[in-house]
Amino acid sequence: MRSHPGNRGRTVRALWRGLAAVALAAAVAAAGAGAAAAAPAWSPAAAGELFVAPNGNDSAPGTLSQPLRTLQRAVELATPGTTIQLRAGTYAPSTNIRILKDGTASAPYTITAYRGENVVLDGENMPHTPAPVDGSIPNMERGVLHIEADYWRIVDIDIIRGPYGIFCRDCSNNVFDRLTTRDNYESGLHIQAASSNNLVSNLDSHGNRDPRNNGESADGLAIKEGSGSGNVVRGVRLWNNSDDGFDAWEFLSPITVTDSVAWGNGFNRWNLPDYTGDGNGWKMGGGDEDLPAAHVVRNSIAFDNAVGGFIDNSNPGALRFERNTAWRNGGTGFDVADADAVVAGNLSVANARAVSLGSSSSSGNSWDIGGSWPLASTNSSVITGPRTSSGAIPSSNFLHPASGAAVGARI
Repeated sequence: MRSHPGNRGRTVRALWRGLAAVALAAAVAAAGAGAAAAAPAWSPAAAGELFVAPNGNDSAPGTLSQPLRTLQRAVELATPGTTIQLRAGTYAPSTNIRILKDGTASAPYTITAYRGENVVLDGENMPHTPAPVDGSIPNMERGVLHIEADYWRIVDIDIIRGPYGIFCRDCSNNVFDRLTTRDNYESGLHIQAASSNNLVSNLDSHGNRDPRNNGESADGLAIKEGSGSGNVVRGVRLWNNSDDGFDAWEFLSPITVTDSVAWGNGFNRWNLPDYTGDGNGWKMGGGDEDLPAAHVVRNSIAFDNAVGGFIDNSNPGALRFERNTAWRNGGTGFDVADADAVVAGNLSVANARAVSLGSSSSSGNSWDIGGSWPLASTNSSVITGPRTSSGAIPSSNFLHPASGAAVGARI
């Protein structure tokens, strides 16, 4: 199984100069109607700038020539509409960065790398890295970035080795764009509770694990245990996480996922004892009470996961799986046996089992059409390689049907 090296390409970063408002607004539109239409379009901040640098001083005015030293100080000084620009380097605070004040629709806050420079927020010095087995992490200490606020844009930074990468609770109308969340001691990006209209775009989240839970709850991306309409996931890659790529456990409102890839999740790469990682690419809800939620997954891929590709996880809701591909997963490619799902135009090849359908509606899928399904390419090097200058997953013919049939994902 191929492991991605985790390098988005520093040459690509140099092309990300300025903040592309039009491009990200188009990304929201491309995510589809309904829930996607409610997601916020990104726009540049208009009320000033603050600069932060590893060699700065928190008594400085926060200008380009006299930057602040810590992101937390910049957050404290910022007013709605401020753009906080981080200069290149690694920031390794001993306590997490807490964002607890709201922007507005017309004046959101922004945290971003300055002109595409390489910025890393490293949480290794924070508490709970890792927490002990069966230990707990207090709510406010979760995340290198802990967000309980609305109208923030977090753009083009790496967040690593923290007690969660980003923990976003009761947070709405936020944008998470072109981020890497890797090697954290819980999920890479976690959105929870009353949270709506968040856009997660072009995220790479990998290598996250949770020794305190024996691998059971560290996902690449989790939107779980809550509700809120309009949350959109687009163009993300989630790989080599200890639990699942994506987890929507007990999130009661529809989430829309498009144009995304999950692979290699659920394997014990850290020699954790009594390993319990679930190992699914896309876990679409479910919970202790079999709570219904009508999530949508379109044009996405799950491959080489330890167990399932796309699963309802006992979610009885009206799920929709449209034009997705499951390949070489250790369990079932599409498991919708407990859902009232619509499953259309999907491709399932070389999984332990193609589909578990139950009473869900099935049409135009590879198992409906029948026959063999040779693939144009099984070489994942392009789709798992460096992103394009716009932050998109690069296109290839990976897992396209050799026949050209309009079945499965096209990324």
